[in-house]
Amino acid sequence: MTTAADSQQRAARGAARATALTFVVVLLCGLTLALAYANKARCAGGAIDESGRSLIFDVRKDSDVCYSDIQFLWLGREIDNHVFPYVDGGITEDGALTGGAVEYPVLSGVLMWAGAIGVANDADFLWHSALLLTPFALLTAWMLARLAGPAALLWAIGPPLVLYAFHNWELPVVCTAVAAVYVMTMLTGLSVRTRGIIAAVLLALGFCLKLYPGIFVLPLAMYVLTEGAPRGPRRLRELDVAGAAQTLLAAMGTVAAVNLPFMVAGVDGWRASITFQQLRQADITTNSIWYWGHPLIFGRDAETTTTWHDMVAIASPALILASFGLAMWLGLRRWTPTSPFPWVGVSGAMLCGFMLFHKVHSPQYTLWIIPFLVLLEVPWSLVAAYLVADAAVGIGVFRYFAALGEGEGVDLMEGIVQFGVWLRTALLIALFFLFLRAALRGRRTAAPVETATAARELQPVA
Repeated sequence: MTTAADSQQRAARGAARATALTFVVVLLCGLTLALAYANKARCAGGAIDESGRSLIFDVRKDSDVCYSDIQFLWLGREIDNHVFPYVDGGITEDGALTGGAVEYPVLSGVLMWAGAIGVANDADFLWHSALLLTPFALLTAWMLARLAGPAALLWAIGPPLVLYAFHNWELPVVCTAVAAVYVMTMLTGLSVRTRGIIAAVLLALGFCLKLYPGIFVLPLAMYVLTEGAPRGPRRLRELDVAGAAQTLLAAMGTVAAVNLPFMVAGVDGWRASITFQQLRQADITTNSIWYWGHPLIFGRDAETTTTWHDMVAIASPALILASFGLAMWLGLRRWTPTSPFPWVGVSGAMLCGFMLFHKVHSPQYTLWIIPFLVLLEVPWSLVAAYLVADAAVGIGVFRYFAALGEGEGVDLMEGIVQFGVWLRTALLIALFFLFLRAALRGRRTAAPVETATAARELQPVA
C-alpha cells in the first residue's frame, strides 16, 4: 500500500530529476551558443577598414555561411555612429532608411543601439550583441525544460540555434513568447485572469521586438474568457468577459506605453520602420513561397512585375488573416466538455499561417517555431523533416548567393533551396492542423485554480 511518505519521496525524487535535467539543458544551451558565436565570428575580425567593417566579411559571408544581419547592419543604420534609433530617422521615397531609423520595432532598435555601446567595428559589435542576447536563450532553455522536459533539448542543442542564435535579434522575442506560456502553465497559484494579463504584457513586449507574439494575444484572451476550463452548460454572463477585455487592454496598453515615447521623440523615424516593411518586396532575399512560386507559375525566366508585387501585397495579408480566422474557429471546435480552449495550439497554428503566407520568410524565423515543436506533442519524424528543410534553406541559400556572385552554375544550389522551401511549406501546412490537436508535452495546462463562479462562492458573507 502506498503511504503519504512514499508519495512525498517519489515527488522529491521527481523534483530532483527535473532540476538536474533543467541544469543539463541550460548548460548544453550555453555550449551551443558558444558554437553559434564561433560560427558567425568566422566572418569577423582580422583586417578592418576605416568604416569598422571586417574585410573578411564580404569574402566569406556567403561561401562560408557565416553571414549575420547583426554584423551586416553595423553599417547603413547609423549604428556605427552610435545614433539612438528612430529619433532623427526617416525613409526616402525609394525605401532607404536614414538618420538612425531601423526596420524593426522599437525594442529591437534599442537592443541594436545597446550592442554598439563602446565598440568601433563590426567584430566587436557582433561580440557585444552576442553577450546581450545570450541570457534570453538561456532563460528560454530553462523555461522549456521546466515545461516540456527532455524535449527542450531540441532548443538547447538543435541546429537552428547554431545557425541563427546570432544571425539577427530573435532570441529576446522568442523568450517573451515562451515566458507567456510559462506564466499560464506554471503559475497556477494565480487566477487565470491574472496570469492572462501578465502573459499579455509579455506578448506585447514581444510585439515591440518583432511583432509576431502579438498574434497570440487573441487566443490567450479566448482562454481567459473561457477561464481555461472545458466547455460546460454555461451562459454568456458566466464567461469571464471582463478578464478577456483586461487581457486585450493590457496588451494594447503595453504596446502604446513602449511606442509612445518614440513617436513623440521622432514620429517620422518611428513610422519609417513600418513603411520599410510595407515597401519590401518578395525578392530573392525573402525565401518565401511568393518569390519561389512565381517561376513555377510563369516560368523560370519570367520577371516579376509591379502588378505581381501589388498582388502579393494584397494576397499575403489577406491569406494570413484568413489563416488566423481558421485557427481560431478550429480551436473553438476543440473547446469541448473534456478539453479547454487550446490557446497554445491555436497560437502555433497562427504562427504557421503567418510564416507560410508572409512575403518574407527569413531563415532565422525557424527559432520562432522551435518552441512550439518542443511544447506540443507532434511526431518527431515531422520535427526531423522540418530541421532538414530548414538546413536546406538556411545553408543552401547562402551557397546559392555565393554561386551567383562568383558566376558559377547555380542549378544545384537553387534546387536545394527550392527543396527546402517547398518541404517547409508542406510541413507548415501539416503543423497548422497538428498543433491544433496536440497536447502539451510534459505538463498539461493546469485547470484554473478557481472559476469566477467559485470565486464568488468563496466570498465572505457580509
